[in-house]
Amino acid sequence: MAMPPQRDQQPSPEPSAAQDVVEIRTTFATRAAAEDCAARLVADRVAACVQIDGPLQSTYRWKAAVQTATEYRCTCKTTRERKQDCSAAITRLHDYQTPEILVAVVTASPAYAAWVRSSVAQP
Repeated sequence: MAMPPQRDQQPSPEPSAAQDVVEIRTTFATRAAAEDCAARLVADRVAACVQIDGPLQSTYRWKAAVQTATEYRCTCKTTRERKQDCSAAITRLHDYQTPEILVAVVTASPAYAAWVRSSVAQP
């Protein structure tokens, strides 16, 4: 008879479709640039949705000096399958020399995950 797993040895859950959602965050110097990128990513079906927030203040080191800038953050929802395409599109559309591109796998409700998948599916 097989022994049940110990409390600290729980089996890993199977990856589910609800874990297929990826958030990609980036920032832009202007709201217009953020809006242009958001519209292009959704139109090209590499992101299902892009939320823009800001203005926010960023402090960072660039070229050996501490800089401060006003920026607008875009949070893009896509899938694991389309994350490379979405990241590449952001890089192409961006005017920063080194754009911030942060990628995080998130768990979404099954219905939202299905909507994201259908929104970025290639026709």
